[in-house]
Amino acid sequence: MHRNKELYSFLLGKATQMTEDWYATLNKNDKAGVYSSPDPQVIKKLKQQNNEFHLHFFLIFVTEEREFFKHLDGWIEDIGKDEQHLKTPVYFILREFFRTQEQYLDYIDQFVALHEEEYTQEEINSWYRIVIKVFSEVMEKFTEANHRYANKIMKAQQATIDELSSPIISLKDNTALLPLIGDIDTARGMSLLENILQKCAEKNVTRLFIDLSGVHAIDSVSAHQLSQLIESLHLLGIHTTLSGLRPEIAITAVKLQLPFDKVTIKSTLAQAINTIK
Repeated sequence: MHRNKELYSFLLGKATQMTEDWYATLNKNDKAGVYSSPDPQVIKKLKQQNNEFHLHFFLIFVTEEREFFKHLDGWIEDIGKDEQHLKTPVYFILREFFRTQEQYLDYIDQFVALHEEEYTQEEINSWYRIVIKVFSEVMEKFTEANHRYANKIMKAQQATIDELSSPIISLKDNTALLPLIGDIDTARGMSLLENILQKCAEKNVTRLFIDLSGVHAIDSVSAHQLSQLIESLHLLGIHTTLSGLRPEIAITAVKLQLPFDKVTIKSTLAQAINTIK
């Protein structure tokens, strides 16, 4: 009942004006995000995205819902992974969805006023209902896409952090250095266990110096993971030398009775490096 070609044509003719009105009344004082950007190129793209949304959305009044979402889903994915929108708090974006929804309801009121008594109240109500229903579905789909792409970026950033936090520095004669800095928690300990073995194999390392002078704290689980790392390196034929153990870390190792019989211990990194023949 909500499909109506006259309403579709009316809204289509208002699309550009709707975008301009929307941007003119936009809160440009947000502390972060696409809506507060003064960059002309960002503004131009933002208006284009808004206008494209209108052109997709108006199709709900002339097409079946399943076919309609085939067209709109692509727009949702594009906005969900858009760099500027990913930098924008999601509640700002939802605010603009609601403002646009109000625009649509207002324009339907205008259309009804121009066609007084031409349509039944039931038909008019069906237009209101479909707008609210579709906006709810669009916002749900958008937040899902936004969350998915944000998580993808976060995982990539975490991978970079893991890479930087466990650098294998090649020395000479298949020896390498792993300087660890910062606290080692369970998550980082697991990352070290996975990454270091792979990097040592890639670099054909036969002797690894692990310097802990920059590590201030280590939990019991991570201490076990460090022990597992040393055991695994031993199985790969890689001799390990530990240096720079702080007293509190040494106490933790003793309390947990960790088997450090397969590793050489040196007080400082300099002493460890000097053992290279």
